[in-house]
Amino acid sequence: MTPKVGQRVKLAVELAWTGQVAVVTESPEEPGDVVGFLALAAGTEGTVEEVNDDRQESQEVREYVRLKSLLDDFGHQMPPGSRAQLEEQIAALEPAWTAYAEGQIPVRVRVRLDNGFVLRDTSGDVFVAV
Repeated sequence: MTPKVGQRVKLAVELAWTGQVAVVTESPEEPGDVVGFLALAAGTEGTVEEVNDDRQESQEVREYVRLKSLLDDFGHQMPPGSRAQLEEQIAALEPAWTAYAEGQIPVRVRVRLDNGFVLRDTSGDVFVAV
């Protein structure tokens, strides 16, 4: 699933915060008393506020797009041998393109959960659509 801003989602897994949950003190240098452990249950719902799709096109993806465009625009004019060679090159690059196009490279999201918590810079893979 590729999340979209405004979409309702829920946690697909339970999340646990690995830091310490502590009482905030007036002096930031003094650590507060540890008061517990924070976990968010699977199924907790919220709304996507931001999607950071920082996926970078790899060299293979760019080359696939370039060669596919060349084939689509000029393939009918190419000699059969050249066309076959181009089709082989495209086929070899297709897995990289498919992974990129299907969003198998996770995006980072900011989700405001209904309980008031905000998860930011979180992998979109931990959410499913409601």
